[in-house]
Amino acid sequence: QVQLVESGGGLVQAGDSLRLSCAASGRTFSSVAMGWFRQAPGKEREFVAAISWSGGSTYVADSVKGRFTISRDNAKNTVYLKMNSLKPEDTAVYYCAASLFGSAGIWYTHNINYWGEGTLVTVSS
Repeated sequence: QVQLVESGGGLVQAGDSLRLSCAASGRTFSSVAMGWFRQAPGKEREFVAAISWSGGSTYVADSVKGRFTISRDNAKNTVYLKMNSLKPEDTAVYYCAASLFGSAGIWYTHNINYWGEGTLVTVSS
């Protein structure tokens, strides 16, 4: 099994920045694509961003494009989500995800092989 552990969430004010990290342990592969989802209370889990196994290609959802950046460090088996200019509507539990066959495009929850437990990001106005 692969364990994914997110960190970096917290309570911030609108306009602030945060960097989320997701560290993988257990059996991992540099060829596995990584991504981020988020879920607000009472809402469906939505795709945020994805990155290819090499880190050379990324895809960011339109709702956060221009504010969020995804990156990875394969030597550390870690994926990052840098979030700038945070808005109250960004408040959600953020989940990192790993896909054996994912690419830098739109991801769907049923294609995810491994999930982290999530980290809460709360943005106050």
